[in-house]
Amino acid sequence: MSATTTPNLYGIVGYPLGHSLSPLLHNTAFQDLDLPGVLLPMDTEPEKLTTFIDAVRLLNIRGCCVTIPHKQAIIPLLDKVTDRVKALGACNLIYWDGDALCGDNTDVLGFMSPLQADPPAPEMKKVLLMGAGGAARAAAAGLKTLGFDDITVTDIVDDLPAALAETFDLKVVPWEERTSVPADIVVNATPLGMKHKYEDETGYPAEAFAGRKGIAYDIVYTPFVTRFQREAAAAGWRTIAGREMFISQADAQFKTWTEKNLPEVAKQAVFDALNSK
Repeated sequence: MSATTTPNLYGIVGYPLGHSLSPLLHNTAFQDLDLPGVLLPMDTEPEKLTTFIDAVRLLNIRGCCVTIPHKQAIIPLLDKVTDRVKALGACNLIYWDGDALCGDNTDVLGFMSPLQADPPAPEMKKVLLMGAGGAARAAAAGLKTLGFDDITVTDIVDDLPAALAETFDLKVVPWEERTSVPADIVVNATPLGMKHKYEDETGYPAEAFAGRKGIAYDIVYTPFVTRFQREAAAAGWRTIAGREMFISQADAQFKTWTEKNLPEVAKQAVFDALNSK
């Protein structure tokens, strides 16, 4: 990019944003591909979200990543949204289509990506989905798209899985009975294992991995290796880290904006940042 070129402005909108890795990822990609773009963190309180969208239109901000707590509230503020957004009730991407400000959801694509790149064995049909929030909704949609029909959902809040189960035709089991599910794939879509407050915790006890092999998929991506992943790997399970979903959903965002994939150097920058935390 020439020093005299005015860069296109992008952002990530959420509250609080904390130390988001999206600016590092996308800005490294813009620089490596010599594209005139810069992505900035845009900390926006919920009551100011409408004003923020007005600013997107006024300042011609070319796109935004959308994160907690705005994924639902932002939908009615846009001109149109994709069928994925309608199905999930959540939007994590803003982009322009001509004069229309649009919304999409790349979380589903991000979740599916590592399972598509290295598919489970055909006999691996039973899934346990831990968690029933927004991340679990994307996971359920992705699993259904990939053809998994035997999915059991559970959450530490007993009444939380009901709506998710009804939407996606899932089985429900109480949290304390989750290890009784004979799952080939266990997905952690809870905050358990996340750096700081929940780092020493796991949603699935180590002994429950014993005696069989499967896939342990953790949506949490900090720390670099969670307790859930570590104990699953020790038992001989294949593990999928949350960073794979994070990178894949971001790649879909970047391609929507630029028609290009994220370069390897951008992905490596995120891996290095996560590994140093």
